[in-house]
Amino acid sequence: MGSQNKKSQKYEHIVHPFPPLYDDDSEILILGSLPSVKSREQMFFYGHPQNRFWKVMSRVLGEELPTTIDEKKIMLHAHHIALWDAIYSCDIIGSSDSSIKNVIPTDLGKIISSSKVTKVICNGKTSGKYFSKYQQKELDIEPVILPSTSPANAAFSVDKLVEIWGTAIPDSCKFLETFQKTGGKSPI
Repeated sequence: MGSQNKKSQKYEHIVHPFPPLYDDDSEILILGSLPSVKSREQMFFYGHPQNRFWKVMSRVLGEELPTTIDEKKIMLHAHHIALWDAIYSCDIIGSSDSSIKNVIPTDLGKIISSSKVTKVICNGKTSGKYFSKYQQKELDIEPVILPSTSPANAAFSVDKLVEIWGTAIPDSCKFLETFQKTGGKSPI
C-alpha cells in the first residue's frame, strides 16, 4: 500500500469479531495479530485467499487442503491446534499491521486454563511483538515467532514456510495423521 494511499485511508477501531478456536485437547496455540478485513468478513481466521496459512498447515500436518470453515476447524482440532489472535481490539487502517495503535490484548488465560496448551506459536513479528509485550509474562510461555503466512511477507515461499513451520509443530500433533495413514498401527 503506497504511503499516499495509506494517508487517505482512515483509522477504524476494530474489536475482534469472532471467538477463538480451541478445545480441551488443544496443545499448541497459534496466534495471529488481528483478523484481516477478509477474515472479518468471513468471520474466521486467515480468510484472505492469498494468505498461505491453510496451505502451510495442511502440508505440515499431511492433510488435504481444507476449503470450508468446517474442514479447517476439523483439521486443527484433529491435530490439537488452537487459533486466536494477540490483539482483542485496536485502531487500524484496513489490514495494515504497521498501522496498529491503541492495542487491547486478548485474554488468553481461559484458553490456557481450559486446554493442554503448553506452546505458543506467533504467526509473524507483529503477533510476537504483542504477545511478548502483553501476555508472555502472565502466561509464562516463551513464544516461537515464525515468519508470517501473510501475502505481504513475499520473502518466504510456501515451500520455505512449510519447512520452517514444520520444525515448530511438534510430532505429537502430526502423529494422528501418521497413525491414521498406517491403518492404526504405530509407526514407532
